[in-house]
Amino acid sequence: MHLRHSDHNHGPREVKVRFILEDPHALTGTDQAEWEVMAAKGEHLLEVAADNGINIEHACGGVCACSTCHIYVETGIDDVEEATEAEEDRVEEAPGLQRNSRLACQCEIEGSGPIQVRVPAWNRNAVKEVPH
Repeated sequence: MHLRHSDHNHGPREVKVRFILEDPHALTGTDQAEWEVMAAKGEHLLEVAADNGINIEHACGGVCACSTCHIYVETGIDDVEEATEAEEDRVEEAPGLQRNSRLACQCEIEGSGPIQVRVPAWNRNAVKEVPH
């Protein structure tokens, strides 16, 4: 499934986002567990990750129809858009639910950061299509 990018213009990349990957090899093909990247207001965290080579699962293509992009926003929760009722309903389906659980496809950056996100090791799609 391809990622649906947000359909509006983004500003300059001025927001610091740190991704902490519990299983970096599965998500990036490397052993690098921490990635600090720059993002723009208006981008979703899933877009930011994908644009920087971090393959957070998103079986529905980033349209809030599943919970495979479940993440934990450890710092900067006030710098992302508040969860909608639809997101709250979906994230409740994810294993390992915590107070800071969010769907990366729904976390639109609104503030100046910094934002820290943890991607759990167990959050991988076991059945994944591989291009031919």
